[in-house]
Amino acid sequence: MSKVTITEITTPGCVHCAEAKKIFEGEIKPNFPEVEIEYIDGLSDKGQQLIEAHGIMSSPGILVNGELFAMGGLNKEKLIEKIEELMAKGG
Repeated sequence: MSKVTITEITTPGCVHCAEAKKIFEGEIKPNFPEVEIEYIDGLSDKGQQLIEAHGIMSSPGILVNGELFAMGGLNKEKLIEKIEELMAKGG
């Protein structure tokens, strides 16, 4: 089973960031407990580096295993498909 890491780059007061976090905490963590989820403040040095490196133009920026998956919102069904696909590939 492959390791899956999701990174959400957030900004203060962002409604879409809060919606994504609800999906991560309410649906992804309970159904995929082996998935690691990290939250990074977009205003932090690390957040700014990731935003620049991935060309993120709107919040949240969502990375899956270090690759840009989405920005400005989150499609839960596509995320679940991506997680299942990565986990099926094996270590």
